[in-house]
Amino acid sequence: MSALQQHTIPAELLNPQPDDLGDFLPQALEIDVVHDARRMAKRAQDIVGAVLGILLLAPLMFLLAILVCLDSPGPPLFYQRRIGRYGRQFWFLKFRTMVTDAERRLQELEAQNEASCQVLFKIRRDPRVTRLGRFLRRSSLDELPQLFNILRSDMSLVGPRPLQIRDSMRLARMDPDGYARRLSVPQGLTGAWQVGGRSDLDSHGMLRLDLDYVDNWSLETDIRILCRTAIVVAMGRGAC
Repeated sequence: MSALQQHTIPAELLNPQPDDLGDFLPQALEIDVVHDARRMAKRAQDIVGAVLGILLLAPLMFLLAILVCLDSPGPPLFYQRRIGRYGRQFWFLKFRTMVTDAERRLQELEAQNEASCQVLFKIRRDPRVTRLGRFLRRSSLDELPQLFNILRSDMSLVGPRPLQIRDSMRLARMDPDGYARRLSVPQGLTGAWQVGGRSDLDSHGMLRLDLDYVDNWSLETDIRILCRTAIVVAMGRGAC
């Protein structure tokens, strides 16, 4: 059984004792109702937030798409396979901030990776980033197309950031149980790592913040992280 299955399926549900079923079932039903209500409230928050964001920011996103095309050859959007909730892969969207052959050149730059543990890939002066891309990354405007990912249920407004395949495989090897727990909630546009100083934290710090979010999630936590995200973006702190 995988680490993800071990985490998401309680042992008492796999082999319940007959004498325990009378007490367990009402409690289980009550927990399921509460869990479903919380999940539906989070999804409603995501839909409202994504729709409002798209409507309000559509002119800006249209302008950014044009500027990306003018700044360097290639399409305005970047598509990449990412790992979502329960390990489901999806196409992750963002405005293109790198040259079109950036994925191919990644292997050439691995030796220059500045991230500790080598799980994430981070170079402060990445030669693949375009002129406009530096501004988009610093301002986090490159993330705006993920509002459409949220509408498609690929992501949530708040949650652990969806990792690319390379990073996911390395994190799974480093901490299988932590990796599985991280995927037990919807992956987010922003999260505890983003407001906790993402540029200054290694993969262990990222995982610690994400798991704390998983264990203590609430709608109030999501709203607090969204507010802190606005402050971080406005101040340009923590941008990769």
